Amino acid sequence: MPTTQHSALITHHSSLITIEGLSFQYDGADEPTLRNVNLSIARGELVLLLGPSGAGKSTLALCLNGLIPQQIDSTISGRILVDGLDTQQARVADLCQKVGLVFQDADSQLALLKVGDEVAFGPENLRLPQDEIAARVHDALAAVGLDGQEEREHSTLSGGNKQRLALAAMLALRPQLLVFDEPTANLDPQATSHFFALCGGLRAAGATILIIEHKLDELIGLVDRVAVMNPNGEIELCAPSAVVFADPAVAARLEQYGIWLPQVTELAHRLPALAATRYPLTIAEAVAPIAALAQAKGLCSEDAERLQPAPTAGANNGSPLQSNPLMPHASCLITDLSYRYPGRDGVEALSGVNLSVMEGEFFAIVGPNGSGKSTLAAHLVGLIKPQRGCVTVLGRDVADLKGAEVAKLIGYVFQNPEHQFVARTVYDELAFGLRALKMDEGEVKRRVDKALAEFGLVGMEGRNPFSLSQGQKRRLSVATMLVVGQRVLILDEPTFGQDEANAAALMQRLEELQRRGITIIMITHDLRLVAEYAARVAVMQAGRIPFVGKPAELFANATLMQDASLVPPTLYTLSQLVREHCPSFPLLVSLQEYVDYLS
Repeated sequence: MPTTQHSALITHHSSLITIEGLSFQYDGADEPTLRNVNLSIARGELVLLLGPSGAGKSTLALCLNGLIPQQIDSTISGRILVDGLDTQQARVADLCQKVGLVFQDADSQLALLKVGDEVAFGPENLRLPQDEIAARVHDALAAVGLDGQEEREHSTLSGGNKQRLALAAMLALRPQLLVFDEPTANLDPQATSHFFALCGGLRAAGATILIIEHKLDELIGLVDRVAVMNPNGEIELCAPSAVVFADPAVAARLEQYGIWLPQVTELAHRLPALAATRYPLTIAEAVAPIAALAQAKGLCSEDAERLQPAPTAGANNGSPLQSNPLMPHASCLITDLSYRYPGRDGVEALSGVNLSVMEGEFFAIVGPNGSGKSTLAAHLVGLIKPQRGCVTVLGRDVADLKGAEVAKLIGYVFQNPEHQFVARTVYDELAFGLRALKMDEGEVKRRVDKALAEFGLVGMEGRNPFSLSQGQKRRLSVATMLVVGQRVLILDEPTFGQDEANAAALMQRLEELQRRGITIIMITHDLRLVAEYAARVAVMQAGRIPFVGKPAELFANATLMQDASLVPPTLYTLSQLVREHCPSFPLLVSLQEYVDYLS
């Protein structure tokens, strides 16, 4: 553990958090992860921390509650003060009452069997009275929408609901600083909206929040300041969001770093006429300037729609008929599939599911947390055997195949990357599947080197997969499947933890595979991806599939969207609101559609 000149108890500062000259390097790493970081956070502020994948955002979060350096071997300089406590000297047990942290992977911080026990664990360790503990458990679970689930085993929760549980456990401690590291990564769209509303309520109540997040469209209106980390692990800029995103030079630098922008702000940078007075940050701020621009271009007249046909959501997406001139066959066929998990009180995870995915199709599966999406995928790859019904992949019944035979047909990228790592180095992780197929070592090296280059992992060959950033882990998990070359790929939240540049590169790679006839099945909560890439989409709800069709048809079905906890893509909602001023305005879903229509 590093030594320091500072005592644990420091004179009170006006800022709740003060970071001074912080540099940090993991033992065994060639370069520092953090370099000379300086940042202060005032009480009651909500600060958004942005940066590309691997910039050190999660590392900085771990420094705030003393886990770094007290529990992780490292070299560190500088200091962090949390409400007067030096994080290098104060006990982690004391700091956890000051700083609450929700990790990207909720499984890594859940310790007890039942939901209620998990939330009570922290307050119990504070030796609070039983009635106070009960009240905190009730309030925390209600805040995240898990009230009434106290006796449920957390192993039966969906990934998104596990993340809600981790948040509830942190809220029960009532810390002064709330640190959220990609907290909505596994949440469905409505749950994401609920979480951001919760952040707004916490902020209004005086909470201090630091959030690492790339879903900016709903969050940005709550943010006081934005701190930007560059690829070198430095905080390059910290300013109000309007200042950060409105400066074209800054926005260009953020895009160069691969940092997501609010979509309406990105649109304004592509269409400068929208920012005549100020750059919009939210949908509400963008409606009037877009309607005015459409009117100025004569696109709101009665015959505008006839003169300029409107594009529609999903019109140009990856249909099997576009890439394969012959009528495609079913790549994956699911017939009357039902499954009930043991101990789930008779509730079926899947109930009479029927689905057909065509060869060479880019297909999406959406639905609320716990609707059965991952369970369905587990059946497709043979991890779960059907209790009733049949699953065939490329004409073969999965129930009759051994694991190695299934792996040759279909690849599966898990929701949490760590759950599929089996080797000690990045190179061996990529080589594992190839070697299992008895491939020549020269061909193994050729494929691994190609994957390292394509997924931005060059130079990391010797690193342990678990030492990578969350974004790097996701790229590695995808690369391990793509390197084998199966004809069907299932990806559970493929862009999870990715910055914009890496997400775009990954989706482009998947598009290329789809055009070559590979079937892509994408499980996602991100309807922007569905709108831009999927030819068809299936909605799962309570273990059933009530809808299969084009993305545009789904977005237009408001009742189904609401029932399935779905929220239309930001730009689709924006076009709906613009229509109130300009009835002929088309329903658009992508930045390029807006640019093409309004230019």
